[in-house]
Amino acid sequence: MSKAKKGDSDNSIAQNRKARHEFHIEDTFEAGLMLEGWEVKSLRAGKVSFNESYVLMKDGEAFLWGMHISPLLSASTHVTPNPTRTRKLLLHARELGKIHGAITKKGYTCVPLSLYWKNGRAKCLIALATGKQTHDKRQAEKSRDWNREKQRLVRKQ
Repeated sequence: MSKAKKGDSDNSIAQNRKARHEFHIEDTFEAGLMLEGWEVKSLRAGKVSFNESYVLMKDGEAFLWGMHISPLLSASTHVTPNPTRTRKLLLHARELGKIHGAITKKGYTCVPLSLYWKNGRAKCLIALATGKQTHDKRQAEKSRDWNREKQRLVRKQ
């Protein structure tokens, strides 16, 4: 029996493809999420969107802003779900220091890349990134198209 890896599709909840298109990824961190019970159930159902979300540092802690978790229709009646509430990210102190230093001194942006399950817990892969210019995006698209064309040529032979 093989152990599931972080990149496996059965462990993946959601991907932020827009982040890889908009930013140069420098460094990544795995963070836990502080979630409520209804949020975990919605994540298991795949009802999450975090294309416009970002990580904000406040008082030495990291928070995930803008992630939308749609509540299930079968949610409890005594809980009032807030789909876009701010969620705290759980990181080690040295990781928080490294992220905070990079954001304040070097001008990096911290963005979420993906959500996945690890040992039954929801994890968020966050990254320190710098914004891409328009010409960088065009160059990345050209190289991606060229790589696809090379693969097609290799398959035909």
